[in-house]
Amino acid sequence: MNTPRPLALLGGTFDPVHFGHLRAAWEAAEQLDAEVHLLPANVPPHRPQPAVDAAGRVELLRLALAGQERLRLDTRELQRAGPSYTVDTLYELRAEIGPQRPLVLLLGMDAFAALASWNRWLQLFELAHIAVMDRPGPAPAFPAELQAQVAARRAGLDGDWRGHGAGRVLFLDVTALEISATAVRGQLAAGLSPRYLVPDAVLGEIQRRGWYRGGSGAGD
Repeated sequence: MNTPRPLALLGGTFDPVHFGHLRAAWEAAEQLDAEVHLLPANVPPHRPQPAVDAAGRVELLRLALAGQERLRLDTRELQRAGPSYTVDTLYELRAEIGPQRPLVLLLGMDAFAALASWNRWLQLFELAHIAVMDRPGPAPAFPAELQAQVAARRAGLDGDWRGHGAGRVLFLDVTALEISATAVRGQLAAGLSPRYLVPDAVLGEIQRRGWYRGGSGAGD
């Protein structure tokens, strides 16, 4: 019996999408041998609201993802009213793909360290594996309740996690690209060019639309 290929999710505001997002998603796809969906949030519950509306951020993501098949765009959170709680998205996806296919939630180390503050966070482990994208340097301290989950659920990439739909915690080493959407927006607001931080097509559309000249918006 063939094990179904994992489906992995990378969420965020993507305000705007940059090479840090894209490279992390690409390396996760390679290490997990997974189909990776980029999942823009509608109303992020843990950060300021995006500077560019949903349609604009989707347009930038489509430009960034053109010409390849490994990374895909998933707009389901933009079609749901209210805060974009990850647990609701995972419930929806699990109903679509069934209980057997491995579902992987991709998180950066800082986001994972704050997981215990998320809405219904323990239910996340019932719905998906969590893959923490680690970079060189000291890791943040985990609260005791999260440490207990890691101790009970940690698995290696060569472990048996593919035989389960959910429940494991994996750690991925990804290239450290110190790029943030906040810095990209800051450069644009200052009249500078973030060339080589974002794809050329993305930068061209931002400049054509005059986006981010005010310098506000979410993190990510």
